[in-house]
Amino acid sequence: MSLIVQKYGGTSVGNPERIRRVAERVLATQQAGHQVVVVVSAMSGVTDSLIRLAREVSPEPSEREMDVLLATGEQTTIALLAMALNARGSRAVSLTGAQAGIVTDGTHTKARIANITPTEMRRLLDDGQIVIVAGFQGQTMAGQITTLGRGGSDLTAIAIAAALGAETCQIFTDVEGVYTCDPRIVPSARKLDELSYEEMLEMASSGSKVMQSRSVEFAKKFGVVFEVRSSFNDAPGTRVVEENMSMENVVIRGLSVEKNQAKITIADVPDRPGTAAAVFGALEKSGTVIDVIVQNVSHTNATDISFTLHKDDLDKARAALEPVVKEIGAARLEAKSGIAKLSVVGIGMRSHSGVAAKLFACLGSAGVNIQMISTSEIKIAVIIEEADITRAANVAHEAFGLANGALLAN
Repeated sequence: MSLIVQKYGGTSVGNPERIRRVAERVLATQQAGHQVVVVVSAMSGVTDSLIRLAREVSPEPSEREMDVLLATGEQTTIALLAMALNARGSRAVSLTGAQAGIVTDGTHTKARIANITPTEMRRLLDDGQIVIVAGFQGQTMAGQITTLGRGGSDLTAIAIAAALGAETCQIFTDVEGVYTCDPRIVPSARKLDELSYEEMLEMASSGSKVMQSRSVEFAKKFGVVFEVRSSFNDAPGTRVVEENMSMENVVIRGLSVEKNQAKITIADVPDRPGTAAAVFGALEKSGTVIDVIVQNVSHTNATDISFTLHKDDLDKARAALEPVVKEIGAARLEAKSGIAKLSVVGIGMRSHSGVAAKLFACLGSAGVNIQMISTSEIKIAVIIEEADITRAANVAHEAFGLANGALLAN
């Protein structure tokens, strides 16, 4: 008997009717001859309402208490889904992250999974029960409740699939799979049948909201095959698997868009050892996550350092850097919001040239100015004005032929 792990996001369990529909799908999976572990998120809107509630009683609630509060969202869902399954004659039991054996480090609000001891889950599965696990949460060795950060239920599902040796992990969401670009931005976007871990990771980390990037890293590390599919129909989704030789024939797999970005430039930084360390050390202490970094070549013993970050972190980063700018003798700090990142992704870029030229040419023809450029082995990302992002994504999508299939190698 094979084991399947299924994960349902907040919209999939957003109301009692949807929870009942999920229960029917889970029960059908068990009746088809599979053992089933189900990981669920909080019902849509619940986490945000809990955060608002916390802010009403305390302007700066402690991260420990926020974890205790936010973990209740998923615990509500697991109980309701277990009730719905049991009402249909099934045998289902709900488990918190701690009860499921998920042990994390002690970093509140964005903990990392240290270990999973699946003994209780295996016992319940062997007893013929459906196991419902609260996503997004775990417990430290000292018994402290922790949460895994936004999208953490994806990570819970992938980690449980790895720990139990599941045949596959199905990520059910409100879309039918991973698309060549966000269909709300590019109407001609097409659903992809298959992606490599590397491509999925680059798309997730570049703005695609389908999967949490940490969960994709975990799946790649432990070889967990997973599928992103809709919880509202039975259509096949997008499978994410190990790279194979045929994948390199597709030069570009898709585009990712990330809005709500900001840019900081520190001008005329003295070109001497230790200045970059001072800048980014201050950002690390402030808890600011940065993305694209560009440093100009020095011709006058001074250089400019620019980097991007989420716009919500702009004030925090500016406050952390202002004293550093004076200490290192830089000229000034410039901050700008209203920018976005467009990324083109494909493992075929490793062995085929011309992608950058095509991207820059189509953006230039559309009158889109590029502010920064970042590359990896299988990705080219450009920073542009957020006002240009929809036009840029559409012209790039057309230039690479993604609506009709993909740009194939010659």
